[in-house]
Amino acid sequence: MFRRFCNFVVMNNFPSPRPLELLAPARSADVAIAAIRHGADAVYMGGPSHGARQSASNSIEDIRRVCDYAHQFGARVYTTLNTLVYDDEIPAVERLVGELYRAGVDVLIVQDMSLLRMQIPPIELHASTQCDIRSAAKARFLADVGFSQLVVAREMSIDEMREISSAVDVPVEAFVHGALCVSYSGDCQAGFASAGRSANRGECPQVCRHRFDLVDDRGNVLVRDKHLLSLRDLNRSELLQQLVDAGVSSFKIEGRLKDEAYVKNVTAYYRRELDRIIAANPDRYCRASYGRSKISFTPDLHKSFNRGFTTYFSTDENPRRIASVDTPKWRGQEVGRVVKCDGRRLTADLSAEIHNGDGLVWFDRRGEFCGQRINRAEGSSLYPAQSVDVRPGTILYRNRDTEFDRQLEGQTAERRISVDIVLRTCSFGVALDLCDEAGNHASVALETQLEPARSPQDEQRRRQLSRLGDTVYSLGNLTDSVGQLFIPNSLLADLRRRGIEALQRVSRLAWRQPRRRQENRDARLEGPTSLTYHDNVANRLAREFYRDHGATEIQPALEADASVRPDVVMTTRYCLRREFGQCLLGKTPRPADSKPWPRNLALRSGALLYPLSFDCRACRMHLLAPVKEGNP
Repeated sequence: MFRRFCNFVVMNNFPSPRPLELLAPARSADVAIAAIRHGADAVYMGGPSHGARQSASNSIEDIRRVCDYAHQFGARVYTTLNTLVYDDEIPAVERLVGELYRAGVDVLIVQDMSLLRMQIPPIELHASTQCDIRSAAKARFLADVGFSQLVVAREMSIDEMREISSAVDVPVEAFVHGALCVSYSGDCQAGFASAGRSANRGECPQVCRHRFDLVDDRGNVLVRDKHLLSLRDLNRSELLQQLVDAGVSSFKIEGRLKDEAYVKNVTAYYRRELDRIIAANPDRYCRASYGRSKISFTPDLHKSFNRGFTTYFSTDENPRRIASVDTPKWRGQEVGRVVKCDGRRLTADLSAEIHNGDGLVWFDRRGEFCGQRINRAEGSSLYPAQSVDVRPGTILYRNRDTEFDRQLEGQTAERRISVDIVLRTCSFGVALDLCDEAGNHASVALETQLEPARSPQDEQRRRQLSRLGDTVYSLGNLTDSVGQLFIPNSLLADLRRRGIEALQRVSRLAWRQPRRRQENRDARLEGPTSLTYHDNVANRLAREFYRDHGATEIQPALEADASVRPDVVMTTRYCLRREFGQCLLGKTPRPADSKPWPRNLALRSGALLYPLSFDCRACRMHLLAPVKEGNP
């Protein structure tokens, strides 16, 4: 017979090096758990409502499941509540926030300032990219009024991010990968003005991915039937060290509509790259969560959906080839050129091995984007699922690699927290002390009579105590001070099991939801105090907030007042003149075979014309409110 004793000691480690957070997207609970398993320090996901991706909503119970899993690793769960809120929705949003808080959510990512004035628990608030943070002044204001982390605009250069980071005392978060909105986020009214669907309400119709003609004021077509506002995808993987040096602390992957395979691959890739930076600078940086992920595949960003990559304005104020004008779809990797086409067989000069089931795409004679699944591949001979007509010399791209897809199926990662164990004798038997890498301690003891062993016991005890396969722990250092005394395997197994259970309870007790910063009521808006529909004020609490902080005039958000008539519906740092070598200031060279464009230009989509305005001093392009062609 033996008695069991447990002693819990809770310790919170606050590392002096700066934590670097990898923040991954999740459309569902399963994707969120996969992201954490593959190395994410935090995940962001939609709740039941008021998220900027309506089709990526999740129930409270699913979010609770993610929180329970994430908190084992010290990882955090962010819920996106980043749409505008109408007056009659305020009570429902207050109830929703309470439910999310009780489910264990650590952070709300928000756009609407009403959240700072609602009757809600003291949950930490982060300023969404929808807040359109593109200046140090705005960043300072948002930090002063209670936001604990700021998501800067994707358009910001690394130098501009450095200026913002230096101006605030809260972490700065920046996107490092994924789809780009052509407009400054939170300041796009094109969808609402043309189709009644607002990006600020989670209903973006993606006008920017449509086909357009570029026309002059006489109706002459300068560029025909191209995706002129469709940007390539962001990829800052080679700039991570520069971002860290600029003060960025949270590295965000876009993609709350992406599937699990995408999230696994991209998260694993950025985890590896951030870990390299941390390993090279252990006194300056540390991870923002605990546990190491063992990945069963080699991550490759080029093998997941992308429209071609760009670093956007990270290091160059006049970058070229930002857009993917030929198609908004995934082109994939170039794998060769067609030599001969016999309808049901393609002969190609290939630079990569093609597998049965791969997806190949190309541009046909008319410039249309086409594709086929390859039923059978035999060296340079490819047999598509259907008959095709492809010109010799056509470039082939692979946007589905079945071999890589197969590697991403099922369980592809294991994440474990290292735990150091001390096995020792005590006055009444044997004890086990456990300490995990988060600094959580637990001790358990069993009363038993110990007899001398007839053979060496060290290896046998190590094997028994390292059997942690069904937990989130792995054995780190083992200190065995029992010596050559015999402990039955069954007793050791029970001691190990109860020790791990005790450590898990300590870990749960140690977890604390972060609390919101206090609002500084004396903070004042820097810059214009007359707010327009671009400032997205949609309810009485937001109006109250801005008035308290110095606003003198407040125009309602476009979505909240039908009488508001927009002039500019999209502002972009991307410029068609620069993209096509037609910059009026000559910052990009004009192609030798092209004529100068007229000054007055418009984008035409169907019967709608979007007049363009160019602010060359600020290097910005504006889309004006759409009008029907032929109307003044």
